[in-house]
Amino acid sequence: MYGLIGKMIATPGKREELAQILLDGIAGMPGCLSYVVALADEQDDALWITEVWESRELHQASLELESVQAAIAAGRPLIVGFGERFETQPLGGQGLP
Repeated sequence: MYGLIGKMIATPGKREELAQILLDGIAGMPGCLSYVVALADEQDDALWITEVWESRELHQASLELESVQAAIAAGRPLIVGFGERFETQPLGGQGLP
């Protein structure tokens, strides 16, 4: 399995709009076992995105999906920057094989 945890920083006041774009763009991603968008309590305009994929290759392939490309295009103007980013190797857990 392949995991990715990252912080995304939205334009001030646009965090909820950006979160909704991300959530709307995740349907039908082959190999995606978990995709969680969460509000960052420590920073008013930040989101944490936690992903678990069957493989790194399937994650990379997802970036070419039409729905993901549309979410990227819609979300990009609302993103000020990115914070921490961690790649992981999930071992399992609730909801994972």
